[in-house]
Amino acid sequence: MATTQLPPELVTAADDDLLDGLADDLNPHPMIVHQEAPRFNVTAMQSLLDGKLGPIKQEIRDLLVQDPLFIKDEYISHEDFREITFARAKRLAEHGLGAMDMPTKYGGRGIPNATLALMEILSHYDMSLVIKQGVHFGLFGGALYQLGTARHHEAYLPGLLSMDYCACFAMTELGHGSNVRQIETTATYDPVTEEFIIHTPSESARKEYIGAAAQHANLSVVFAQIYVAGDCHGVSAFIVPIRDENLNLLPGVSAQDNGMKMGLNGVDNGRLWFDNVRIPRENMLDRYAQVTPAGEYKTEIASESKRFFTMIGALVNGRVGVATSALGATKTALTVATRYANRRRQFGPDNAPEALLMEYGTHQKRIMPALAKAYAIDFTLKEMVARAEHSGGSEAEVRELETLAAGVKAYATWNNTHTIQNMREACGGQGFLSVNRFADLKGDSDIYTTFEGDNTVLMQLVAKGLLSEYGSQFDDNGMYALMRMLSSQASRDIAEKNPVITRLRSESHLRDAEFHQNALSFREQVALVETARRFRHQIKAKKLPGFVAMTRMQGDMLHLAKAYIERVILESFHATIERVTDEKLKAMLQDLATLFALNAIHEDAAWYLERGYLTGTKYHALRRQVDKLSGQLKWQAIYLVDAFAIPDEVLGAPIALEG
Repeated sequence: MATTQLPPELVTAADDDLLDGLADDLNPHPMIVHQEAPRFNVTAMQSLLDGKLGPIKQEIRDLLVQDPLFIKDEYISHEDFREITFARAKRLAEHGLGAMDMPTKYGGRGIPNATLALMEILSHYDMSLVIKQGVHFGLFGGALYQLGTARHHEAYLPGLLSMDYCACFAMTELGHGSNVRQIETTATYDPVTEEFIIHTPSESARKEYIGAAAQHANLSVVFAQIYVAGDCHGVSAFIVPIRDENLNLLPGVSAQDNGMKMGLNGVDNGRLWFDNVRIPRENMLDRYAQVTPAGEYKTEIASESKRFFTMIGALVNGRVGVATSALGATKTALTVATRYANRRRQFGPDNAPEALLMEYGTHQKRIMPALAKAYAIDFTLKEMVARAEHSGGSEAEVRELETLAAGVKAYATWNNTHTIQNMREACGGQGFLSVNRFADLKGDSDIYTTFEGDNTVLMQLVAKGLLSEYGSQFDDNGMYALMRMLSSQASRDIAEKNPVITRLRSESHLRDAEFHQNALSFREQVALVETARRFRHQIKAKKLPGFVAMTRMQGDMLHLAKAYIERVILESFHATIERVTDEKLKAMLQDLATLFALNAIHEDAAWYLERGYLTGTKYHALRRQVDKLSGQLKWQAIYLVDAFAIPDEVLGAPIALEG
């Protein structure tokens, strides 16, 4: 179908390249308009995005569409919302969808990472349900399975998977949000009764913002400092009953409702206090450390620090889950906004149909780079999961995956918050109506930037990991490693800052994958060297303690972490493309990878300009390529969001539906 020309007042200011393909005679009816046929097989793209968990994803989609329990009521009360969210979580359990990763002998399906598929699809529907089931099956169940032993698995997993009881996860404290190692709750061993005494010693030690703690939870995993014979051995996890089967609080346990929140109001978040609550010795999750009946603390990991990070590292899948859920919400927002942009008309030349929103360059710039980034994050998460499945389990591999999980979680959730706001604005006043989903998407996902670790803290952890690895190269290999690093950096500087290269601005060069990879790798390596040198200067020249030096380097560290993550994301995108054999599908993915890379360089243009990697004229040409490519892909956006395969009944937003 032909397309309408831009209004004359915009044509005069537009880049001629953006006008390619614009013509006359749009269909004026208010349905979604398909201006071009798809340049790729949409079903094949959906299969690529669904991956090997495609059948599980489709099973979940079908349940959400077919089961009347999942019909939404926009005007439901706060109390009823909590109850129906709880009922929906139970329905998932009835269908065996709650903890599909768990072994079949406990009632699971034994499908690795199937819970990630559940979190993504549920995030299209209702993120309160994501959290409600995620706390029970993911956080409590994950801690039980990863930190417990066979006796815990046999005693608790069957009931967990059938939801015979409801569980919560009590790690966060009022005074120690991200600093889990310094939590105050105590677990003191009594050898006379062979019990642990769980206690909240101060108000700052109360367990805060605990999902399901306000109403529904019978059991909780509680993280506490373990004391044996007067000595503190660091943080351990314990199974603590908090309510009976009639949901009455047990002696010594106090709970308080957190009340209404910005979002996720289908989840009953609450506070917990423990007043010398006694639990059996066997309730300690003792995979990494044990306490004998007589009161001897035993562990094969002698270092308290290493033991703590091993325990926390076992729960790293939570961050991958949060990133996956955030991506699901991002895809939902993109689908609503893209469909609306292909049906909503505004302004146009005299005596002609109004133009679709998607015809405007500013609208293309809002949607297309965000769409490319969503695809990029999707493929990165799949690469991470595949690496974890095939990892040899060495300490170095585990640390690298933990670093990557922290960084991708931060990157994906920040991107989600930014994209949802941008897509809301792209839908104007319609985007402000609750029925069109943005209110829930914004409110429900906002917490993700601090959930499972504050993003700023996580990105600093990423940077610290990179700096530690950088320093270890010198420690392990001495002067030879330093000389190799400096030689490699010098060679890169010579190649990348060649005056011919820095001024080259042809389309073939700017869209070349090697240029993109070099640019992102150059930024990461230079940022690493510069940050390391500045940190060393703070320590050596200014004589500052390490902690103080780090606090002064936070801006540098955040930039380093972002540079690292974006380089990894682009490599993951390229790795995915290499495995695709369908040439049309490959061509579309290459365009999306190009748009992601160009936009990443464009967003950090000041850094590149400061270091002479770009000239002003090359930056201008690069910016024009972002605009041009966005324009060239604009009519494919509708098919790219169709490949997300969000059913209309799940999407819900009237502005995104035909007719």
